[in-house]
Amino acid sequence: MWSSSQASTRGVVEMGRVEAGPSHFPKRPAPRNSARVNLSRTVKPCSAGDRPGISVNCNLGWSSQTSPDLSQHFRGYSSASEAVLTAQSDLRKLLVGNEKIGVLLLNLGGPETLDDVQPFLFNLFADPDIIRLPRLFRFLQKPLAKFISVVRAPKSKEGYASIGGGSPLRQITDAQAEALREALCGKDVPAKVYVGMRYWHPFTEEAIEQIKRDGITKLVVLPLYPQFSISTSGSSLRLLESIFREDEYLVNMQHTVIPSWYQREGYIKSMATLIENELTKFPVPQKVMIFFSAHGVPLAYVEEAGDPYKAEMEECVDLIMEELEKRGITNPCTLAYQSRVGPVEWLKPYTDETIIELGQKGVKSLLAVPISFVSEHIETLEEIDVEYKELALESGIKHWGRVPALGCEPTFISDLADAVIESLPYVGAMAVSNLEARQSSDGTSVKWKPKLSLPVFPSY
Repeated sequence: MWSSSQASTRGVVEMGRVEAGPSHFPKRPAPRNSARVNLSRTVKPCSAGDRPGISVNCNLGWSSQTSPDLSQHFRGYSSASEAVLTAQSDLRKLLVGNEKIGVLLLNLGGPETLDDVQPFLFNLFADPDIIRLPRLFRFLQKPLAKFISVVRAPKSKEGYASIGGGSPLRQITDAQAEALREALCGKDVPAKVYVGMRYWHPFTEEAIEQIKRDGITKLVVLPLYPQFSISTSGSSLRLLESIFREDEYLVNMQHTVIPSWYQREGYIKSMATLIENELTKFPVPQKVMIFFSAHGVPLAYVEEAGDPYKAEMEECVDLIMEELEKRGITNPCTLAYQSRVGPVEWLKPYTDETIIELGQKGVKSLLAVPISFVSEHIETLEEIDVEYKELALESGIKHWGRVPALGCEPTFISDLADAVIESLPYVGAMAVSNLEARQSSDGTSVKWKPKLSLPVFPSY
């Protein structure tokens, strides 16, 4: 069972059992300019060569030396700022001490070859957080996943074939992990960074086994989803919880989770910079509609299960637009949701329908911003770049652009490193909240009942 503590923008939370209901999600402030946001984001391939400009030599061997007394380091400096910087560095050394620090990056995963597509889809649809069946029919989860994956595989293979024969997600996430390791090292926090995918290799279970072999004593779990959702971060955390419960080593290992980080200043500024750069490529930048496209979720997740995803997404868009306004950019914007599947109602407005409506209203320049993704994959490279671009041009939109995903953007990676460092004091701290997937009283659906308390230090 996982205890919990909190840090970072939305807080750091460790998982366990709770009795709190959906109403205990922290309330989000209303958008500061609700008229501006009518109702979604983008991705850039990242390779090892795209890492931030951090050139450091970091020995990942774990030091056995005791950290020096901080009081000795406030003497003999030429300026107060130098003393503060040195004190911060020493504080980090105290936090690390003799511990072996690990960071586990969680992501969706994706097929690396066309032969991987069908089994990847099976893993996806076999997840009860993706397809929610009543308890009475739960025995059909895997047979249904098998059927859907076989039916969808041919069309999905066409999509992956169009972007090179497989998803670049693993390559990008590996590069982000290495860039994060380098950034942490440059901030005097030697750590090993691991990648755990939910539905394809390297699976979360594989990452956990490596963490055990490396003897990690403090673990920070960092989902690479800026906003929390039951179907993304929630699913990965639920899996982790089940793994931890069954392993004595993991039960005793200090750990903490950063559930979402969409409010962080570094993330917001990085997104605003990407948007600002792409706007300059249009004939008349001031007349471009900024079109945020987020991955959709079934409406029931929000209205029945208390998923905070929609509220976090709307606040995230608002924060990015505020940052752009500080830079003198006052373009109109809208938010819509993509990638819906099946007959049930998903979050609205839908991206495809919104594009058509914007064309009918006379919008001629559109900049797509994939707002729920930090890596390029099928939904940016094929769904947005091909399908939605074609739809936009057919709808009368003459100028189309797309903001790249953050990938290994230096400010973004540095900010993730800061989030990890800021969470370290709360690793293994007294529990303040818990998180668990539980059944509803009538057994008809899986309900998430998290209770996330406010951050224990100032937000950003």
